[in-house]
Amino acid sequence: MSKHDDAATAAVEEKTSAAQDATGHRYTAELANEIERAWQDRWAERGTFHAPNPSGDLAGEHVPAEKFYLLDMFPYPSGKGLHVGHPLGYIATDVVGRYHRMKGRNVLHALGYDAFGLPAEQYAVQTGQHPRITTEENIANMRVQLRRLGLAHDDRRTFATTDPEFVRWTQWIFLQIFNSFYDADAPRPDGGTGRARPIAELEAELAAGTRATPDGRPWAELDADERRRVVDDQRLAYISEAPVNWCPGLGTVLANEEVTADGRSERGNYPVFKRNLRQWMLRITAYADRLVDDLDTIDWPEKVRSMQRNWIGRSTGAHVDFRVPGVQEPLTVFTTRPDTLFGATFMVVSPEHPMLADGAIPAAWPAGTRDAWTSGADTPAEAVRGYQRAAAAKTDAERQDAERTKTGVFTGIYATNPVNGAQVPLFVADYVLMGYGTGAIMAVPGGDERDFEFAQAYDLPVIHTVAPPEGHEGAWTGDGTVVNSASDALTLDGLDVPTAKATMISWLETQGVGRGATTYRLRDWLFSRQRYWGEPFPVVYDAEGRVHALPESMVPVELPEVPDYSPRTFDPDDATSSPEPPLGRVPEWVQVELDLGEGRQTYYRDTNTMPNWAGSSWYELRYLDPRNSEVLVDPEVERYWMGPRPATTAPDGTAVPANVSGGADLYVGGVEHAVLHLLYARFWHKVLHDLGHISSSEPFHKLFNQGYIQAYAYADNRGQYVPAEEVVEVPAADGGEPTYTWNGQEVFREYGKMGKSLKNIVTPDDMYATYGADTFRVYEMSMGPLADSRPWDTRAVVGSQRFLQRLWRNVVDERTGETTVVDDPADEETRRLVARTAHEVETEMSAMRVNTAVARMIVLNNHLTSLERVPREAVEPLVLMLAPVAPHIAEELWSRLGHPESLTYEPFPTADPALLVEDTVTCVVQVAGKVRDRLEVPASIGEDDLRERALASPAVRRILGERSVRKVIVRAPNLVNIVPGA
Repeated sequence: MSKHDDAATAAVEEKTSAAQDATGHRYTAELANEIERAWQDRWAERGTFHAPNPSGDLAGEHVPAEKFYLLDMFPYPSGKGLHVGHPLGYIATDVVGRYHRMKGRNVLHALGYDAFGLPAEQYAVQTGQHPRITTEENIANMRVQLRRLGLAHDDRRTFATTDPEFVRWTQWIFLQIFNSFYDADAPRPDGGTGRARPIAELEAELAAGTRATPDGRPWAELDADERRRVVDDQRLAYISEAPVNWCPGLGTVLANEEVTADGRSERGNYPVFKRNLRQWMLRITAYADRLVDDLDTIDWPEKVRSMQRNWIGRSTGAHVDFRVPGVQEPLTVFTTRPDTLFGATFMVVSPEHPMLADGAIPAAWPAGTRDAWTSGADTPAEAVRGYQRAAAAKTDAERQDAERTKTGVFTGIYATNPVNGAQVPLFVADYVLMGYGTGAIMAVPGGDERDFEFAQAYDLPVIHTVAPPEGHEGAWTGDGTVVNSASDALTLDGLDVPTAKATMISWLETQGVGRGATTYRLRDWLFSRQRYWGEPFPVVYDAEGRVHALPESMVPVELPEVPDYSPRTFDPDDATSSPEPPLGRVPEWVQVELDLGEGRQTYYRDTNTMPNWAGSSWYELRYLDPRNSEVLVDPEVERYWMGPRPATTAPDGTAVPANVSGGADLYVGGVEHAVLHLLYARFWHKVLHDLGHISSSEPFHKLFNQGYIQAYAYADNRGQYVPAEEVVEVPAADGGEPTYTWNGQEVFREYGKMGKSLKNIVTPDDMYATYGADTFRVYEMSMGPLADSRPWDTRAVVGSQRFLQRLWRNVVDERTGETTVVDDPADEETRRLVARTAHEVETEMSAMRVNTAVARMIVLNNHLTSLERVPREAVEPLVLMLAPVAPHIAEELWSRLGHPESLTYEPFPTADPALLVEDTVTCVVQVAGKVRDRLEVPASIGEDDLRERALASPAVRRILGERSVRKVIVRAPNLVNIVPGA
C-alpha cells in the first residue's frame, strides 16, 4: 500500500472530525466482519460462484461460450493452520477469477485437498489417532479459514484425495497405465509419432505376427510365462528390481526427486542408499521427448521450463563401441562430442560397472603400468575392489563435487579406440555414475576440464582436437577448427565442430562401431512407498509372485485398519536393512480369495502404497466433473474447459494464437513444484490423452509463480527470539535507520521465513478480527508485484483499512448509515479521472498487476473525498473496479447504492474513449536525484496521482528494492524526485 501524506487525506478527516465517537455506522473491523459473514452466507445460499458445465449434472441453462479455468496448486491440509503467507496465491487467483467473471467469462475456480501424505501419518504414529481423523479435522479448519477470505470457489466441486470415490479413479488411472505400453512408431493426432496404446493391442499384434517378439520366436511357440514376460517388459507401469533410493531412517524408498544433492532425504535429512528392491516403476522416460518438446506449446515462465529441460537432461551425440580383449561385448560409451574421438587418451568406468565383475580384469599389472595408477595394490583386482569399497561409502553428490580432487585406479585393461586403433587405458573412478549414460566415458582431456584434471594427476596424454586460442593452457571447451583428428580411414581436420560431429557419426555407423543417439538424465518414476496413508495398488499377486490387475469392479481398494501406522524404521546408517510396510501387519487384508477369471484362488495384495504425488497428478480433471461415477470425466465437459482451442481475436483486435495443447487457462503456485508435481502431472495427462480419455495433451496452459510473504523476526543479545508483535520501532533522531526494543531492551531485526520458532507468525484469523478480510486482501494485493517476495509488516495494514474506510465514507454517512451519493452529473475533471482509472485498472488487472490497479483506485478515491458531494456516476465504477480485490465491502456498497442483485456478474467498467483524449507531457522520475524513468502523463494530472504513478513505476521499484521512501517531491506534471531511506 502506498503511503499518503496528511494533506492527501485532510478532506476526508474534515468530514468526520466533529463526530468521531458517535459514528455508529463507521467501517470498523466489527462492521467489516458482520458484512463479510453476511455476504459469504448469501453467496453460499445462492450458489453465486457455481460454474455451469455444458452437460452432466452440473450443466446450466446458459453456458457462456467464453470460459476461464483457474487453478491453485493443490493445498495440503496442515494441522498448523494458515499463516498470512499462505493465502497470497489464493487471494490472487480469487481476484483474477472475479475479474474474468465481470468480463463475461464462465469461471471455474474450485479448491480441493491433497490429503494423503507423511505429516498426518507421522502424527498418527505419535498419537495413535487414525490419519483420516487428523486429515479431516485439518481440512475442516482450513475450510473455515479460507471461507473467511471470501474466496469465490464453486463449493460443489471440492474433494479430498482421500475420498473413496477419488481413490477409485486414482486407482483406475493406475490400471490404465499398467494396461498400456508405449508404441514409439504409432502416429499421433498432432503429427508426431509415439504414444501409449492398450496392452490388448500389443498382444493382438504379437499373436498375429505383425509385431515381432524380442528374440524373434513366433508368439505361438512361447509358453504362458514367456508371453507374460514379453508383455510385462513393455508396460508403462512395471515392477523392477533396479536400484532404488532406500532411506532406513524413514523406512521407505524415495524417488530420485525426493533425494537432495547431498544424497539425503528431503524430509528428515536422513542418509539415502542405493539398494536393489522390488518396486513399482512408471515408464515416464518413454515420454521424455514429448515432455521436453511440448514445453514450447505452453505459456510457462522460462525459469520453470529450463528446470524441467535440465531435469529431463536430453543430450544428443553418439554411442561408440570400444573393444576390450577377452570380452565379447564392446565397452560402449555415450558422448555428446563424437568429433573429439581422436583426443580420447583414456577411458573411465563407474565403480558399479558390470565389466568390473565379469572376469575382464587381468591377473597382473600389464607391462608399463605406472605406480601412480595402481594405488599401491599388488594386482588390478585388489586395486579395483578396494576402490569400489571406498566409492560405496560416498554419496552421488560427493562423487560429483567439481571441487573435489579426482581419484581413480587403473583396471589393467586397455581398450581399442575405433577411429585410430590406439590402445587406451581403462580406469575406474567415482566421478562417473552408473545411473547416467552407460556408466562409462571416453576421456578427452584436451576438451574437458574434469578429464584434464584427471590426466594431470595420473600423467596421461592430452591431445587437443579443437584448436585453442594462442597461449591458452589446459582444456579448451570452446568452438574452433578441428585439428589432430586424422587417420588413414577418416579425416576431420579443418572442419568446424558441427560438421565434424555429423561426419564422425556417419563414419561410425558405416563402420558398425557406433551410432547416433539421444540420452536422458530422466529415470523412470519410482512409484512405491512403504507407507500406510496412501492409495493401495489395485493389483494382487499369485503364489508364484506374478502380478494381476484387479478388474474395475473391484476398485477402490480401501485401506484396512492397522495396529501400527509406522513402517519399521532403522538406524539411519543401516544400509543393509529392508522395508517392512505397515500393511504387512494385516494378514487378513493381504491374503484374499478372488476369482479373476481362472476360478477362485488365493492372492496377495501389495503392501506398498502409492506416493502422495498420485492424487495431485490428475486432480485438475476431477474439478471438471466431480460427481461422475461412470467415466473419469465427461468428454464434452473436458473439451469445454481444457480442450485445444483455435486461434481467435481478442476484443482489442490482437491475435490470440491457437492453444494446441489445451489445459487450464491459469495455474498459480510456487516455483518449488517446478520438477516434481508439474512433471508427474504432465506425464499422467499425456497417457490419458494418448488413450483417448481426454482431448488436451497438457494439463496447465499458463503457469504463474507467485512470490512469498516473509516476515521480520527479532532477537535479543542472547540470540533468543522475542514476539514480533510486541516489538516497538524507535525512529532515529537524525532520520537514519530506526532501532527496535522489546520490554525496554534493544532487539535486533532479521528477515526470514514465518515460523513458530522465530515467534513471527501472524494468522489470517488475527487479521480478520483486527481489520476484516477485505482489508487483509487489499493489503496482500498491494504489497508489490505478485511474482515478488516481500516482507510482512502488520503496522502497514492500517493503510489498506483507511482506504476502505474512506471509500465507505464516500457512500455512507457514518452517523446515520444513509447513502449520501448524488445523481447529479460529475464535473469534467472527475469524469476524465474515472475514465482514465477504468482504462488503467483494466490494463493492470488483465496483466495480474493487482498492486498497481489498487494504486490507481486509491487515487480516484482520494479525488472523490475532496468533492463536496460524491456523484453516483463516479463512485459506482470505483465500487465495481474494487470488487475483485475487496468483494464484501463492494457488494455491500453496491447494495446500498440501490442494486438488488450481486455485482459478481456486473460488467467490469470500461472507459469512454472520448474522455481518454487528453494532452500529455513527459514527466521525469528521479530517485536520489538520478533519472530512473520517464512517464507520459496528462498535462492536468494532480500531485497525488503523479506521486502514485511514479512510485508504481517498475524501474523505480527495482531501484528502491527493499528500501523505504523518506520523501517524495512532486512538481506536477513535469518532475517527481523520490528520496529513499538510508
